[in-house]
Amino acid sequence: MEAFKEKIREVLQQPGLSDANLRQRLAEMLAGQDVPHRMTYEEFLAWADEDTLAEWVNGEIIMHSPSSTRHQQIGKFLNQVIGQYVESRQLGETLPPPFQMKLSKSGREPDLIFVAAEHLKRLKKTYLDGPADLVVEIISPESAGRDRGDKFYEYEQAGIPEYWLIDPEKRRAEFYLLDSEGNYQLAMGGSKGKFESRALPGFWLNLEWLWADPLPSSLRILSEIAGIDPSLAEKFEEALRK
Repeated sequence: MEAFKEKIREVLQQPGLSDANLRQRLAEMLAGQDVPHRMTYEEFLAWADEDTLAEWVNGEIIMHSPSSTRHQQIGKFLNQVIGQYVESRQLGETLPPPFQMKLSKSGREPDLIFVAAEHLKRLKKTYLDGPADLVVEIISPESAGRDRGDKFYEYEQAGIPEYWLIDPEKRRAEFYLLDSEGNYQLAMGGSKGKFESRALPGFWLNLEWLWADPLPSSLRILSEIAGIDPSLAEKFEEALRK
């Protein structure tokens, strides 16, 4: 495993590789990687470490390629904004990757997990034992089928109340809410507009924030959500830079 990780690092450091070529090289390496065919979830947790790019599904190990820079930037942005909002309002806990969420037949690693205060007992040392209250997946070309297919139905069947799908390449976001019959319904989708979360009381997201380059600061976003004069956040940031 260590030798394989070193090979991945070498590929990532190669200059001049386009995103498409990089994904192809990594996919070829992952396809040839020797991983155990079947194992229990406990064995998977013991086998994998925080650098292992894998998920556990029905006893099998699913390897996946590293995410793009933009993927990481949006993930960091959402974890900062939502994490600070959740902490300030004492709503529960947010967890960025790498952190596993164990469902009945899979162990997934979403780009963001929110666990409400009343469900914090589900948190174990290295994984969440049961469904989160909100899951965010940032789509890449390599993960689109899983995020819209297998994971969508797994999260629906597990009873995860709110599921966000963010597609940086298409600049499109989709927000699904679980209805009274346990089925996901599309609450909002598109590139513009404001989504008001049901899992995070009082929290809303302007979709255009996600496509900005550079992404806006979490402090300014939180001040806008809270209805505070943005100039106060600007002055605070200026003071921090001095």
